[in-house]
Amino acid sequence: MSVAGNWRLQAQRYRLVGETCNRCGEKIFPPRDVCPQCEAVEQEPFVFSGRGEVYSYSTVYSPPKDYEEFAPYTVALVRLEEGPLVAAQLTDVEPSALRIGMPVEMVTRKVHSEGEEGVIVYGYKFRERFGREQS
Repeated sequence: MSVAGNWRLQAQRYRLVGETCNRCGEKIFPPRDVCPQCEAVEQEPFVFSGRGEVYSYSTVYSPPKDYEEFAPYTVALVRLEEGPLVAAQLTDVEPSALRIGMPVEMVTRKVHSEGEEGVIVYGYKFRERFGREQS
């Protein structure tokens, strides 16, 4: 991805900025041109809390190019408190502690590098939440 592409996605990657549909109120992440619930085209920006729970997960042992340094790593579907399912890597959690329904919170971490001389891409991952409240 280009440097410009990384800049365009900063709000999504660092703050979980999605949208709320003006017609039906659906919370949408990532942002889309059309609401997946009612097909309206008018949405307002919405910042998600970053809190949720693990809906499902799988461990990746053979990663794609540029993700090798993290292998093996766990990818989860996280159900955000506001409703949407988000796919993301889990971090800072022992594999033996993983469970469906585990409370998690969003953190910003290195996602991958585009080669030794390329862009370092940061974005959201999720870690186990231990009763902490985010402000």
